Amino acid sequence: MVSKYLERSNPMTSGVDKSEALALLLLNLLLYFIVTAIAAWVVNHGLERAHETASVLSIPARIFPIYFPFGNLATGFLMIFSLIAGVVGFTTSITGITNVIQWDVPNLHAAAASSLATWSLTLLAMGLACKEINIGWTDSNLRTLETILIVVSVTQLVCMGVIHAGVEDVVERDRYNRGRV
Repeated sequence: MVSKYLERSNPMTSGVDKSEALALLLLNLLLYFIVTAIAAWVVNHGLERAHETASVLSIPARIFPIYFPFGNLATGFLMIFSLIAGVVGFTTSITGITNVIQWDVPNLHAAAASSLATWSLTLLAMGLACKEINIGWTDSNLRTLETILIVVSVTQLVCMGVIHAGVEDVVERDRYNRGRV
């Protein structure tokens, strides 16, 4: 009873609720699934049409195993990195959901570390998407992927901030409840 009163009257807590983190993680789960699906479709499409379209190209273009008959020169790199970022983001969103549900210090530290790694990969893919936008000549499916990558990089940043604030909140609450300074 006393600990619940101390928990509510603690002036050090920032008021971060796990429902905010869960909502952002569910949104990121959906966005990373869409990124993975579009990137996998484009890679599959590129692999199926690579033999017939790359056979007429000069030697340097034939060396790259995936030739994309649409898009521009940044498309190949964007697809590989967005596929990696999508798969890693999807899996870390699932593990982040299980970590945030438990809402204790070790699990929140794990969620914070994985969200930082995911955000780094997402920023790499977003940078390539911005380069592809800058070059131009992209298909509508690629523009959709570029837009979703930009949106998911922002939502992953916000989610990472909420998880890190939750870590600080839980650590301060534990210190306050234990009487340590």
